[in-house]
Amino acid sequence: MNRKHIHLAAHFPGVNNTTVWTDPEAGSQIDFDSFVHLARTAERGLFDFFFVAEGLRLREHRGRIYDLDVVGRPDTFTVLAALAAVTDRIGLTGTINTTFNEPFEVARQFATLDQLSEGRAGWNMVTSSDAFTGANFRRGGFLDHADRYVRAEQFVSVTRKFWDSWAPDAVLADVEAGVYVDPDRISCVEYSGTHFDVRGFATLPAGPQGHPVLLQAGDSPEGRAFGARHADALFTLHGSLQDGQRYYADVKARARSYGRDPNQLKVFPAATFVIGDTDDEAQDKARHIRYQQVSDATAIAMLEQVWGRDLSAYDADGPLPDVEPIADTTISQGRVQHADPAAVASRYRERAKAENLSIRELVIAITSRQQFIGTSARIAEEMDHYVEADACDGFILVPHLTPHGLDDFVDRVVPLLQERGAFRTEYAGKTLRDHLGLKP
Repeated sequence: MNRKHIHLAAHFPGVNNTTVWTDPEAGSQIDFDSFVHLARTAERGLFDFFFVAEGLRLREHRGRIYDLDVVGRPDTFTVLAALAAVTDRIGLTGTINTTFNEPFEVARQFATLDQLSEGRAGWNMVTSSDAFTGANFRRGGFLDHADRYVRAEQFVSVTRKFWDSWAPDAVLADVEAGVYVDPDRISCVEYSGTHFDVRGFATLPAGPQGHPVLLQAGDSPEGRAFGARHADALFTLHGSLQDGQRYYADVKARARSYGRDPNQLKVFPAATFVIGDTDDEAQDKARHIRYQQVSDATAIAMLEQVWGRDLSAYDADGPLPDVEPIADTTISQGRVQHADPAAVASRYRERAKAENLSIRELVIAITSRQQFIGTSARIAEEMDHYVEADACDGFILVPHLTPHGLDDFVDRVVPLLQERGAFRTEYAGKTLRDHLGLKP
């Protein structure tokens, strides 16, 4: 029986609930040196790719900019293009929105990145329909929620047409004949749909991979269907073994139903890790980190997003509010809204009562990602088990510190995965598709 090899990726922590920017060891979220250190550390660990998320508007809570966002959200393409010059093998992937961009521009930008990096580019395709984010654009709020994947489908179709429009032999580079490009080997891209009406030519050939690797995250039925049709890799928050197995089986079956080889669709749950010399030490460190991640103010703010009202008078270390939620969708802007706040509040109360949890303890429990906590040997064993049990194909690791949060994992866990025969000991190819075992 052939064992499965683990795929690993590194998420630049940036602005999210995982980041502990108040820790004395935390560095800058925007200095280029921070991006370089994490990317090079991941490359030293032979990771498949480095990933940077995107934010198109600073989130707000109760009319004020949400504190985690103040550190900044740099432009995806600028960061990845710069990293292409200081790394050699690791894939370079980032989020670019299909709602507020145009296919020609994105196709050109990713083809450029793929050329500059010699075939290491990857695109995380995301959708957005909220008017709050859209207010930063001239089309603010124009897209109905139900249409976000309709536009995304057309967006990807047009983008692929641009990537496919140069024949492989279009670039001649025949100096003696004075010919560099054969114009007859470049096709005109034509597309007419509800969201795009395009006629034109790509300005450069696709990169060494042909198509950049396509990644996607979306757990709705529409999101899963879109990912199963178009993506090469899926990000998921399904962290437990059983939830992961159900998700894995579902998206692989969907890929098969669309005539795809399910092995050509990789599944990456986001995961955090805490390493200790003993399991008890790791658990103590993990508790400390979670309390750093969820301050009193953060705990109250997270609950206010459900209750839709000011809860600042409540003690974060006390019981849940005895008042009922109200339908105020403006208290928190730029975050996913709960469709039924009353039902969510009821579930929260049931769990808090059953486990005797304070507000802060509840928020810690409900916002925890998949966590691997223990000695390096235990973490290596558990990760290997998840992959062998078909709960995923690998993990996108989200360290809690910038930029040194991945160092311990690369130094202590990767060698043990290699000893188990579960992880590569060198890069076998040059492109991101090579790393992931994907066909061109």
